[in-house]
Amino acid sequence: MKSKSTFKILILVSILAVPGFLFFYLLPHYAKNRYKRLPFFGEKQVASTFRMVRGDKIPDTVYHEVPDFNFENQKGDTISWDQYKDKLIIINLFYVNSPITVANQNLKKIATGYLRNKLIHFISISVDPSDHQKQLGEYAAKMNLPADKWNFLSGDTTSVYRFVRKGLLLDVVDHQKDAIGKIIYSNEVLLLDNQHRIRGFYDATNDEAMSKLDDEIKVLVAEDLRGIKDGR
Repeated sequence: MKSKSTFKILILVSILAVPGFLFFYLLPHYAKNRYKRLPFFGEKQVASTFRMVRGDKIPDTVYHEVPDFNFENQKGDTISWDQYKDKLIIINLFYVNSPITVANQNLKKIATGYLRNKLIHFISISVDPSDHQKQLGEYAAKMNLPADKWNFLSGDTTSVYRFVRKGLLLDVVDHQKDAIGKIIYSNEVLLLDNQHRIRGFYDATNDEAMSKLDDEIKVLVAEDLRGIKDGR
């Protein structure tokens, strides 16, 4: 009699355990299907390598990558992608005497939320050739964030403008800096993944766009933690 009772208890436990087992077993599969991936921006090419999907050979895709650079920061250090290996980057344009202060102020609010996150870094590139280390240093001091979190960079006009147009793919416009000069400028902020591919554009003067940027930074962090290299 006792053995029958024990047997019934075991059956009951098994019945109750199966749904939980199926939930935890199947959840990763279905969660992966529901995962909203961020798009890739820029030209893409079909690679010569393949991946297997359910027995089929699917060609890999090569996406646009923002090229390397060598610009000087607010401390006088030369900065390139070497300092940002496997990092997620938020990058934008600015210049020290810009009347459009809301852009970097909005970015500062977001950057402050990631001060302890070593994966997330911010870069602002000056499009004004008169901005040098001294001007960048004074500007960075006002922003009051460490250089290892937010670098303010400058370089020669030819290199910067080429990087902005060809690398960042920004549709810049001529901007009246003062009574005698014009520079190129855009309010767009870019989100780059750990392979320096563009995953989003956001208007730094728009609160809704900045909220979206904050959300999509978290999406890229999730991709990085899951080891996703091509958005799949």
